[in-house]
Amino acid sequence: MDASVNRIPISENEKTILIGIHLPNDNEEEVFHSLDELRQLVITAGAVVVSKLVVKRISLDPAYIIGSGKLEEIKKIIQQQSIRLVVFDLNTIRPVQIRNLENFLGCRVIGRTEVILDIFACRAKTVESKIQVELAQLNYILPRLKGLGGVLSRLGGGIGTRGPGEKMLETDRRHIVKRIQTLKKKLSHISMHRNVQRQERLQNEIIGAVVGYTNAGKSTLVNMLAKDDLFVEDRLFATLDAYTRIVYLDECHKVLLTDTVGFINNLPSHLVESFKSTLEEIKYSDFIIHVVGLDIDIEKAIKVVNHELQLLDCSNKPVILYFNKLDIAKEETIQYVRLRFPDAIPGSSLTGQGIQLLKERIIEITETLDKHKQNISVYS
Repeated sequence: MDASVNRIPISENEKTILIGIHLPNDNEEEVFHSLDELRQLVITAGAVVVSKLVVKRISLDPAYIIGSGKLEEIKKIIQQQSIRLVVFDLNTIRPVQIRNLENFLGCRVIGRTEVILDIFACRAKTVESKIQVELAQLNYILPRLKGLGGVLSRLGGGIGTRGPGEKMLETDRRHIVKRIQTLKKKLSHISMHRNVQRQERLQNEIIGAVVGYTNAGKSTLVNMLAKDDLFVEDRLFATLDAYTRIVYLDECHKVLLTDTVGFINNLPSHLVESFKSTLEEIKYSDFIIHVVGLDIDIEKAIKVVNHELQLLDCSNKPVILYFNKLDIAKEETIQYVRLRFPDAIPGSSLTGQGIQLLKERIIEITETLDKHKQNISVYS
């Protein structure tokens, strides 16, 4: 059973309340920024955000996450607004906490990770991405299966319930372990085939990977450069699969550009692990185009992407920093970027601003890489 089976369409009437947690060592601005990002994720998943609030805590309550007084307040909002879903801005919620909260509040309770997994389940189109998503879901659920037993029997559809489905989750743990092993074998075969293709390309072509925070405009940029029609949507995680296209920079130069899955703050580790074969396209590229949207927190986005690149052991590759969405950026943001990142290229993949300069920068890199490859071939 793959991640596309047993999907229950999200109703537009699935009203949701978002809850952020502010602990003593947390930066208040980052807490609110993370909650805003969660709002975008939930909307992308198809629900309606009715309300959101931040709860200050000295520590997380082991049974209910937050205190009884705040829970009573939330329960009243749920009843008044007919809310069906509560989403905590936490990557991990213990099964006992979910069970207690759902009993108290009378509606479903999930965390940030479940929302991201749900979006990935919706977006998975190819065989590989469907396998990767199902694997991530099962790896997330497996250690929580025992504690979630009672909760699973009450699920009625909506965000966080798509993918393997109730029946799959309620079967014996051994069946799930066996399914995980089967999925890993399938991914391994796909990865081997991808490696063969990659080796053929590496011998003859210069390959660049286009990376960036989700919804930075990576696919739009590849479309502009390759004059192609990759799927583009103004929502988070519009692209899950790695697509490679030929880009003719001028009459004498061409490269291959690979569009990759976007990153996001607190991207679940098991999701990164499941998409390892896809993310290897970045690892084995010759250079990187790091796309940054000028419509979000620039420093935060760059920090998140650089961290993921470091985990993929890609920190030493040549990087072109391309600030996208110049056509809608505020003037103060543009000035800040020019002062803070003088070597970066501001532009717009929609209007074509900065594209020629980007091509020239890519040509400089390709010529350097070509010389390097020629030197290696001489001494080998």
